[in-house]
Amino acid sequence: MESLIFDVDGTLWDAVALVAEGWNDGLQSMGFAPHCTEQSIRPLFGKTMTEIAQVVVPGVPQEQAMEVMDRCMDGEMARLRRDPCHIFYPGVKETLTELHKTHRLFIVSNCQQGYIELLMEKGGLGGLISDFDCFGNTGLPKGQTLRLLCERCNVRDAVYVGDTQGDMEASEQAGLPFVWAAYGFGKPAHWDKRIDHFTDLLRL
Repeated sequence: MESLIFDVDGTLWDAVALVAEGWNDGLQSMGFAPHCTEQSIRPLFGKTMTEIAQVVVPGVPQEQAMEVMDRCMDGEMARLRRDPCHIFYPGVKETLTELHKTHRLFIVSNCQQGYIELLMEKGGLGGLISDFDCFGNTGLPKGQTLRLLCERCNVRDAVYVGDTQGDMEASEQAGLPFVWAAYGFGKPAHWDKRIDHFTDLLRL
């Protein structure tokens, strides 16, 4: 494969604890009781902001729910900026550094604007990633965002590396083989290759 495209949460790092704290900050600032825990929000990772809002503030009109989620995202980013973010999976930077010698590397996530940039800053990955895109930029499902990135960067042969059923479905929609990060958050129905550690990518 000429290129590798990566998901973020559950694939490159595990930010669930910090995100839960940030979302609770946002909920409190909007007058809602803080109720997010690692266990309750982990299944939401990989979904779009619209889908997440329906779970975090159920029964709230969509427009207001999105305002609440915007505040939750602000709280999340504030927590991540303050924290040293020692939350990357073992061997991520070393593996990406080695893969970068022979492949173009990309990131596509359902996250908000600024999240991928922050991840690259915290992990010192900026010089390794050729390009990235996210739901916050496109407003589109991950499969369509993947296709847009592939078209923009003239990506021909690539795999998508992710950890959830949603990642698997996005790969199928984009016409990409799927590598399942089995150490992550989910268990997809099927996959083309499986890695139990991020460093396993070096032997594929």
